[in-house]
Amino acid sequence: MKQVTQHNKTGEIRIEALPIPALKAGHVLVKVRYSLISAGTEKASIIQRKASLFEKAKKNPELVRKVLDQVRLYGIIQTYRRVKTQLETRAPLGYSASGVVIAVGEGPSEFKAGDRVACAGAGYASHAEYILIPANLCCKVPKGVEFQEAAYTTVGGIALQGVRQAEPTLGETIAVIGLGLVGQLTVQLLKANGCTVIGIDPDHGSVKLAKECGADAALHRESGDVKNVVRSMTKGAGVDAVIITAATASNDPVELAGDLCREKGRVVLVGDVGLNLPRGPYFLKELDFRLSRSIGPGRYDPIYEERGHDYPLGYVRWTENRNMQEFLRTIATKAIDVHKLTTHRFAIDDAKAAYAMISAKGSSRERYIGILLDYGDGEVFQDEREARRIDLPRTSVAEPPSKVKIGFVGAGNFAQGFLLPHLQQDSSATLVGVCTSSGLNAANVARNFGFGFATTDVREIFENETINTVFIATRHNLHARLALEALRTGKNVFVEKPLALTRDELKELQAFHRSGGKQTSGPILLVGFNRRFAPHMQQVARFFEGSVGPFILNYRVNAGFIPSTHWTRDPQEGGGRIVGEVCHFVDLMQYCTRARPVKVFAESLSTARGVKDDDSVAATIKFDDGSVGTITYLANGDALLPKERLELSSTGRSAVIDNFQHLTLYQQGKKREFKFSSMEKGHKEEVRAFLQTIVNGHQSPISFESLVLTTLTMFAIQESLQLGVPVRL
Repeated sequence: MKQVTQHNKTGEIRIEALPIPALKAGHVLVKVRYSLISAGTEKASIIQRKASLFEKAKKNPELVRKVLDQVRLYGIIQTYRRVKTQLETRAPLGYSASGVVIAVGEGPSEFKAGDRVACAGAGYASHAEYILIPANLCCKVPKGVEFQEAAYTTVGGIALQGVRQAEPTLGETIAVIGLGLVGQLTVQLLKANGCTVIGIDPDHGSVKLAKECGADAALHRESGDVKNVVRSMTKGAGVDAVIITAATASNDPVELAGDLCREKGRVVLVGDVGLNLPRGPYFLKELDFRLSRSIGPGRYDPIYEERGHDYPLGYVRWTENRNMQEFLRTIATKAIDVHKLTTHRFAIDDAKAAYAMISAKGSSRERYIGILLDYGDGEVFQDEREARRIDLPRTSVAEPPSKVKIGFVGAGNFAQGFLLPHLQQDSSATLVGVCTSSGLNAANVARNFGFGFATTDVREIFENETINTVFIATRHNLHARLALEALRTGKNVFVEKPLALTRDELKELQAFHRSGGKQTSGPILLVGFNRRFAPHMQQVARFFEGSVGPFILNYRVNAGFIPSTHWTRDPQEGGGRIVGEVCHFVDLMQYCTRARPVKVFAESLSTARGVKDDDSVAATIKFDDGSVGTITYLANGDALLPKERLELSSTGRSAVIDNFQHLTLYQQGKKREFKFSSMEKGHKEEVRAFLQTIVNGHQSPISFESLVLTTLTMFAIQESLQLGVPVRL
């Protein structure tokens, strides 16, 4: 499919051939007919990405701090590689489109193939021939509404939410500062609501268009008569409300809004302007200043947008989706006319010309408001498998023969930062194909790391006869199923932790292992428990060689706060932080003790009202050799406290690992210290050990029994938290 993309480093616009998105539960696959270029937002994006690295750093000090933190933790070389990878990727553009549903994902749905729909959301409703849209970001287009009109729905929803925040009533006078696309729609919506509307803008063409859109008065900002006209139209009282839809770094719009408002008036900010509120007018008039969040309630809430949980109408009357529906209704009833706003139409193949137009400066700059991209009404792809894959040209230099042919499934930030660089540098491996749910992400990863093809169809990985090894780094709910599918095709599997989220998933893997898929004769399975491979941990293992007594282990993890909306905390998708992350530390304790966990007792924090905080947990694990390990997992610690500290003692020896940077060994009253300049958690060593296992035909670096025991321990910790009693494995 064709998609408009932008280079993160240079801002270059390109129309790329990409795999169509993979269908997911709760989503619909849409063949796009029109998408709307949001000129203000997308022009700002182009300018930002074309800026030099110094200019970008100057405008984003918080991002610079994050990079410096990464340097402190992971070192300059690894941080440089991660930043370079991000800069060399291409990003999607667009967030408002219309088209026809061609497929519906699993689960209850109001949609069916053939439905005409309007779609919203950055990263979803992109400028692409095919888009995958969550149900709550998609709504049916009423009869009588054209695809061209429906493409305005997202921007119209933004304008509508701003109007709702202003709470206009019949007969009120409301000023709109900023008469771009959102401002023009705001003018029309206010007129449909029975208000007297005054439009204000520094552009003469926009002022003229506002009059055509129904504004009772449209004023040029520099005319000098703005305040006098407002006083005259409101009999000296001032407007009841001001909606700011401008985009400027200047503080003028909020200053002007304060001057124009009546006493106890309302000011609503929809656009992006300077926000130094002048105390005088806002305090003396006791003005109500409000922010309008995009399309409405639900925006930026992954539970609403990604997982499809709607807000009850009785409690949230106008959600993001219901605002979209209402805007479409106003078009259907002719209360809103978006045709007046459409100044340009470009075929998707000519999209670069559209962006050149909005980026032009000086006298060559052409006037524009609404810019539509037209995708035509051609037939849907004939071969779905073919549409979900693109092949990339290999370098002309002959590649050395390698025994490990890799297919990669799921390639987010973690995979790109901690797994793929090590695979790319290892001569024993060839990167054959990469699969992600997003065609653009798959293509970005394939280009950056040298894969032969990119796909959104996992069958292209599992059914590829060249590939003998699969890396799985998807979200947690897919780990067990994908690992089992890959193992059944005879491929070696490296799957990121956790191995499974449920006992049923684990039982399926155990049944496969018992039925002949054992690692001694069949494919190798390794879970990404990297810490046991860390250099400091290997040194600790050698230090305790010959110890005969059990261990006492204390592992403190300052994990930090994660919002409840984050996917890792979703029981179905992420499994929660215990299963998703604490498994690391259980595996490491097994490695240290060489013993089996047999009993678990866990407690979590609880508030004075008895509400549990299962993100802050203390778990004690008893091992069959008498060893005892305690894991203290904190979500309530200070961010400056180092993330991990492991203390272990046995047979008169002690060791302390601080954040995998500093190791201290104690024996016979003496201590030895070892330091790294950055955290070395064993990712590189883990990948190398896995590849060498395949090359040399050895058994997995971690036994299947150990992987199962770690997973069962996670389930036992969860059960102990629920029951409040010790749980035996």
